[in-house]
Amino acid sequence: MPKTPIEVITGEGVPASNLPFSPALRVGDFVFVSGQASVDDAGKIVNDTFEGEMRRSIENVGKVLAGAGLTLRDVVQTRNYVGSQSDLGQFNEIYREYFEAPFPARTTIMGCLGDLLKYEIEVIAVARKD
Repeated sequence: MPKTPIEVITGEGVPASNLPFSPALRVGDFVFVSGQASVDDAGKIVNDTFEGEMRRSIENVGKVLAGAGLTLRDVVQTRNYVGSQSDLGQFNEIYREYFEAPFPARTTIMGCLGDLLKYEIEVIAVARKD
C-alpha cells in the first residue's frame, strides 16, 4: 500500500519562522497547523493585550489554513494555551467570535506560557468533501 504523502503548507501571508517546524502539514484530508502565536509576517513576536494576542494568533491560523485552501470553518480540533486563568472568560468570548457550532473539539491549558506570550493555538482541520 502506498504511503500517504505529506505536504508542507506555505503561501503568502503564512507567518515565517526560523525555528525547526513547518507552519502546517497536509496528510490526506487533514491539515495539522503548528502552534500560532501573536507574531507578525516575519515571525517576530508582537506583545499586546490578551485580546490582541489571541486575535492575532487565530488570524495567523486563518492565514495558514488559507495556504491549504481551508478556513476556520474546517477546524475540527483546537488546542489553546492561555497564559493566565484570569483571561479565561475573555478567551471564551473571543473564541465564540471565530468558531461556531458545532464547535471544534477543544483542549485549553492555562498557566503554561511563561512571560513571553499570553496565548497560543494549534489546530487540526479537515478538507471535507461536500
